[in-house]
Amino acid sequence: MTRPHRLRVPIPDHAPEAGHLPFADAPGVPDPIGINSRWLTRGGRPWFPVSGEFHYSRYPAAEWEEELLKMKAGGVTAVASYLIWIHHEEIEGRVRFDGDRDLRRFAELCARHGLDFIPRVGPWSHAEVRNGGLPHWVLSRDCVPRTDDPAYLDAVRPWFAAIAGQLRGLDRAHGGPIVAIQIENELYDQPGHLLTLKRMAQEAGMSAPLWTSTAWGGVQLPPDELVPLYGGYTETFWTEADGGWPDTCRKHFFFTHQRDDEGIGADLRPTTVRGEPDAFADRFPWATCELGGGMAVSYHRRPRVEPADIGALGLTKIGCGSVWQGFYMFHGGTNPAGVLTPLQESHATGYPNDLPVLTYDFQAPLGEYGQYRPTYHELRLQHLLLADFGDRIAPMDSALPERRPAGQGDRETLRWAVRTDGVSGFLFVNNHQPHEPLPDHPDTAFTVEFPHGSEALTLPSAAVTVPSGAYFCWPLRLDVAGLRLEWATAQPVCTVDVDGRTVLVLSATDGIRPELALDSSTVASVSAPSGDLTPVDGRLLVTGLRPGTDALVEVDTADGGRVGLLVLDAATARTAYRGRAWGAERLVLSEAGVVFDHEEVRLHGADGPVSFAVLPAPGRAPVVDGTAVAGAADGVFTRYAVQGAPTAGDTPAQVTLVRPAGPAPEPVTGVQGRASAPADKHFDSVAAEYRVEVPADLPPGTLLRLRWTGDVGRAYVGEALVADQFFSGRVWDIGPGRLPADALRAEGLRLRILPLHADAPVYVPERAGTAGRTADVVRAEWITHRRWSVRAG
Repeated sequence: MTRPHRLRVPIPDHAPEAGHLPFADAPGVPDPIGINSRWLTRGGRPWFPVSGEFHYSRYPAAEWEEELLKMKAGGVTAVASYLIWIHHEEIEGRVRFDGDRDLRRFAELCARHGLDFIPRVGPWSHAEVRNGGLPHWVLSRDCVPRTDDPAYLDAVRPWFAAIAGQLRGLDRAHGGPIVAIQIENELYDQPGHLLTLKRMAQEAGMSAPLWTSTAWGGVQLPPDELVPLYGGYTETFWTEADGGWPDTCRKHFFFTHQRDDEGIGADLRPTTVRGEPDAFADRFPWATCELGGGMAVSYHRRPRVEPADIGALGLTKIGCGSVWQGFYMFHGGTNPAGVLTPLQESHATGYPNDLPVLTYDFQAPLGEYGQYRPTYHELRLQHLLLADFGDRIAPMDSALPERRPAGQGDRETLRWAVRTDGVSGFLFVNNHQPHEPLPDHPDTAFTVEFPHGSEALTLPSAAVTVPSGAYFCWPLRLDVAGLRLEWATAQPVCTVDVDGRTVLVLSATDGIRPELALDSSTVASVSAPSGDLTPVDGRLLVTGLRPGTDALVEVDTADGGRVGLLVLDAATARTAYRGRAWGAERLVLSEAGVVFDHEEVRLHGADGPVSFAVLPAPGRAPVVDGTAVAGAADGVFTRYAVQGAPTAGDTPAQVTLVRPAGPAPEPVTGVQGRASAPADKHFDSVAAEYRVEVPADLPPGTLLRLRWTGDVGRAYVGEALVADQFFSGRVWDIGPGRLPADALRAEGLRLRILPLHADAPVYVPERAGTAGRTADVVRAEWITHRRWSVRAG
């Protein structure tokens, strides 16, 4: 028996444009940014930005450009970054914007490559940084930080002036990339201070069409001065070691219209939510700045996140009503060395969490050394959807079905929602959550009743099983260049214009056979390479397709147009990049090394993902093999963005045990009774020590990948700490290219690993078992990342 899943789309009770908000762009810009109570606009059209956090001061400046292009290739349209005060002015009066702190150069690189920039100016950032980013000299003053105490504001004012000086001429009035500025961070109960900081930033010369604030924890904001931005994480490092998976994380895998997450930052404020959790829902659109792109690890709690966790979170938020996908972090990094003290959050600084001294990898889509992670491809697939259809989705309301989960403990009721304008829409399903697998849902069909008397849609034509772990988006009554696609049981990826026809690329859902339903009145003729064509009730059903690069359904439309529907299998779809190159629009399937436009682009060594820019590109020609590519309208395959996945022939690394580990140090607790990281002295006395032979001729981009067990690992060149990691069962990557070359040749690389005490009050993922109780390098190898030679065939 088919299980009924019914949704009646409500008639909107608001005006189409709702209320315009008092935020203004610079006069005369060609693409003015605006905001109303339901969505954002740019150039007069609905705008669905995708922002990704990348902390420039935690990454080598020489590599910024390549990494920004990789972010752009991942569908990120705006780069957000904390301006971490203690990184720039650890010593009072010595404000540094050189090297890896060169804020202006970073912003200019964003502008050069068509990326918007969102500085999060603080002055308090958190960001798992010592003092939340406030320099020690500020805290040593007789003042109350994060208030309107004049002594505190006197310290902040020169810092804001220094930021404004760095960003001068990069505002929208001068054609710059700054589209938003965030004030402070996670300050939930001082709207007056937030307004003071905004006015100080404006007086210093900062300018942006949007001014924002984090909005979790029942935040109180000055009316219509700051756009509230929300977040949601799949896991937490800041909760108790024995607290289990938090309900505040579980909630993000349900379709709901509650925006707030009272769990973010709850270790640093009262856990009782102050104010209404959705106080701004009628006034501001649902925008985010901290959807978890991964998660940090603390000493007492070391969560692992999986690609599907992040992918399901992101897609669910779109279904809930998000109009701005903002990910923290999108790119990992490494803490800089402090002049006076280490710069990480720790028990030593009064924080409830001990963080690693150096690594801020965050398990992000792009790692601490620029590694591509599977999460990158999960999110990129969604960002391709938003690049082509975001302007349609943004104004659509989110509607929830009549029968929905009874609470967060309900794992049996299917989770789904529809974004719709009352005529067409997108159906979202999430059947995945971490830790607690959701069951298959056999005999499933959906019925969506649209208002205004239009016919309800029931899809697919025959019930299907929604597999455990599946999450997807299906189109409803989607217009594709004159063809009305009534539904598809496959997710839209993008469109490509090829030889006078529009090709809609779709991704099949694993475990569900693709079905396309075409409105017969919009079709003159159809041909398909495989499958059946069946007329049913004014529709042509295309069934039996075998997803792949040849699953192209070609349609001549009733109005004389030509449309293609290409249904890729899910694995191939994750390798798809779209853009313009060599004078034509192209869809590149990076693993297959093919381009869908009857021409070939040979990717020499293409055994993994390439960086293919998705969105509008640099103002200068891309460079391929050192030669500018003439006529390339978009920034694709530049020499900065053709770094790929590991080669198949990774090389074992020579690792020698110098000293076995002694007994694990006795556990020590610190703030809030949480386990503290072992003291430095234990690495000199009881840690296992290994020596790694580092070849002199390693190719650029090579990583040392360690499969290891233990509690805490540290890497040294001489006596200098160069890398560290808390064990969670994940591999540990170290980039030799970041290490001091002369010292590395002279001293070599040494690893020191402590075993985990059996009684340590530490959460380690179950899959790691008790492995951490021994200090051992199980396997070590050099992972070489290729640079591809790319040419038109």
